[in-house]
Amino acid sequence: MRSTSSYLRVLAFLGIAYILIELTVESPEQSAFLTQPLTWIALGLVLLFAVAIEICVAALNNVLFQSLKPEEQERYLLAQKKKKENQFRWFKATYLRLLDSKPVEEEGEIILDHNYDGIQELDNNLPPWWVYSFYATIIFGVIYLIRFHAFNDYTQAEEYETEVAEAKLAIEEYKKTAKDLVDINTVTVLTEASDISAGKSIFSANCAACHKADGGGGIGPNLTDQYWILGGGIKNIFRTVSEGGRDGKGMVAWKQTLKPAEMAQVASYILTLQGSTPLDPKEAQGELWVDPEASKEEIPQDEIPETISDSTAVVSK
Repeated sequence: MRSTSSYLRVLAFLGIAYILIELTVESPEQSAFLTQPLTWIALGLVLLFAVAIEICVAALNNVLFQSLKPEEQERYLLAQKKKKENQFRWFKATYLRLLDSKPVEEEGEIILDHNYDGIQELDNNLPPWWVYSFYATIIFGVIYLIRFHAFNDYTQAEEYETEVAEAKLAIEEYKKTAKDLVDINTVTVLTEASDISAGKSIFSANCAACHKADGGGGIGPNLTDQYWILGGGIKNIFRTVSEGGRDGKGMVAWKQTLKPAEMAQVASYILTLQGSTPLDPKEAQGELWVDPEASKEEIPQDEIPETISDSTAVVSK
C-alpha cells in the first residue's frame, strides 16, 4: 500500500464510517466519538479492514506484474512512472506560480553584484501570494475605515449592547430548564402534573407530620383556609419552606434538605390545597391573605390587613 490512491481510499473508508457512526449512534449534544468510547473501536476495525483490502490488492497487482513478460513489465513501469509524474501536476504548477521563484539552474540571471565573503544575494520577486494578501489587507482597511469611522455603521458600544442582550436572553432560556436556580425572586407557581405530583410526595414525606396529609393542620397551621401567619402566595410560601418559621415559630428550614426545585414543587402543591375540605380542620390562624396583585375591589379596603400591602413581606403559614 504505497500509492497515493491507496491512502486516499483508506481515508475515504474512514470518512464514510465516521459519518455512518454519527448518524446511527444517538448523541444529540456531542459527537458520538466523545460520548461513546466503543465508536473508536468500530472506527479502528474499519481502518484495519481498509488496510487489509489495500494490502490484498497490492499483493494481487504484484502477482499479476510478475506474470508479465519482461518487455511488458518494462512498458508497465514506464507507464507508472509517467503517471506519477503527471499526478498532481496542476497543484505543483500552481504552487510554483505562487512562489514565482527561479529554478536553481537559472539563478545566475538574478544574482546581484553584492558579495559578502562569498555569500551572494539573489533578486527574487516577492511571492505573488504575499503580494495579493497585502493588497487584500489594504482593501479591507479602506472599507473598515469608511464603514466604522466615516459612516459610524457599527460601534463597539452597539456590539456590547447586542452581546449583553443576547446573553440575557440565553440566561433566561437557561433558567427555564435549570429549575434548581429558582429562588425567592424568580419562583413561580408550577402547574405541570408532574411537578404537583412531586410536590405532593415531598409534602407527604416531610410536611404531613405537622400539617396532616390533607393539609388540615395539626402541630402546624391549617393550609387549606385563606389565613396565613407569615403570608400566602407562592413567593412567601417558598420563603417559609426554605427559611422555616421566623419569630419563634417551630418550623425548620428545609433549604438544607430540599433542592430549590423541590421547594418550588411543594410550595405549588400547598397552593392546590386552598379551598379544599380537610377531615378535621384546625381553626384559622394568622391574618386573611389577599394577593396584592389581585383587584382590591374584591375586598373592602377597611378589611385588607396592613401586612398585605407590602408584597415583599415575609409570609407563610
